Amino acid sequence: MITLTDAATTKVDELIKEEPEEELALRVAVRPGGCSGFSYEMFFDTDITDDDQTLTYGDVKVVVDPSSSMLLEGATLDYKDGLDQSGFSIDNPNAQKTCGCGQSFS
Repeated sequence: MITLTDAATTKVDELIKEEPEEELALRVAVRPGGCSGFSYEMFFDTDITDDDQTLTYGDVKVVVDPSSSMLLEGATLDYKDGLDQSGFSIDNPNAQKTCGCGQSFS
């Protein structure tokens, strides 16, 4: 299952609070596609199934479907807001290679 850094948790919490819908969770998924074979997908979701793995970081609930959880085991979601880097990034020890955009891996 993926881990969130404190910076990522804070930013996700801020973004969820801006949404009008209640009980949102951050869904992190891996889908076929992208220039290296798999791509990451992140979105707010209220449709949580019994099969989903769920973790809570502060006030942020993170859900991952079973097939994605294997590919995200040991991964870390971080957030940076600086001059040279800005946005979310995933450090995934399961990725054998990544593309230049950082959103795709194999």
